[in-house]
Amino acid sequence: MSDYSVIQSLHKSAPAFSPYAPVGLLPYLAFVLLGGTFVLAFYISTLPKNAIPIHETLVALLASALGGFGVVALFNSVGVYV
Repeated sequence: MSDYSVIQSLHKSAPAFSPYAPVGLLPYLAFVLLGGTFVLAFYISTLPKNAIPIHETLVALLASALGGFGVVALFNSVGVYV
């Protein structure tokens, strides 16, 4: 039981969490990231069919990363902290 009290005292003495990006900036960050995702998706759809597949793969990876961070920022901006 003493282990629990030690952990509890450490938890109470720890500083509060503070996010890297201000919470008020999250909707704008989500809009920019998701907008970039849709722009890159449109760019991929307009590439000629004889394009090098590695170029298309790199653009798709960037769009996927932007989309992932954009969805997390969007969820956090509405109060669903993931």
